[in-house]
Amino acid sequence: MTVDNIQKRIWEVGIVPVVRASGVEEAHRAVEAIYMGGILVVEITMTVPNATKIIEELAKRSGKHVLIGAGTVTTQRDAEKCIDAGAEFLVSPGLSVPVLQLAAKRGVLAIPGALTPTEVMAASEAGAGVIKIFPCSSVGGPKHIRALRAPFPDGKFIPTGGVNLSNASEYFEAGSFALGVGADLVDLKALRENNPEKIIAGAKALVLAVELARAVRSRT
Repeated sequence: MTVDNIQKRIWEVGIVPVVRASGVEEAHRAVEAIYMGGILVVEITMTVPNATKIIEELAKRSGKHVLIGAGTVTTQRDAEKCIDAGAEFLVSPGLSVPVLQLAAKRGVLAIPGALTPTEVMAASEAGAGVIKIFPCSSVGGPKHIRALRAPFPDGKFIPTGGVNLSNASEYFEAGSFALGVGADLVDLKALRENNPEKIIAGAKALVLAVELARAVRSRT
């Protein structure tokens, strides 16, 4: 899959679930529930134990149906490990030019993090096509995205941090490219209590919210 195709898939789904599972089997069950809810993209963060092993196993089991990415990628070395494990996109909390360069060389989408206009400019100049806005909720949430879109009307922003079903529509109305959603969707407690239906229902609700918000935007 090309970088453009990966970017298009993320836009089409509109949601990037952030999974912080404790192991391979838990991650697999989380991904399965997310997939059953209609979301075909997941991000496994490097902050969990054996993250690259989890990515590798998920890529083997679910890679044909689900776009598997790696999150909290902060160094070129970690980026290389994630790509070798099968990650098709990399997400970082900030800007690492070496990560962007490696991803471009390997044909993988890299999504750096930014918060301010200066950081957005730096990420764009370094070659980023899609930018994670983090931590978005701490600086105004949807209002911050709307403010950034004024000087960067073509910016492809993925707000992350405090994004959930209750504000998903506002974020899309503000011009978000997609949304990064963590524990509000990937409820590991529910999974551990053998209640994947909670994650499935949450995923379905978010998919519907994306569809409705985009339908509204297309009419305005």
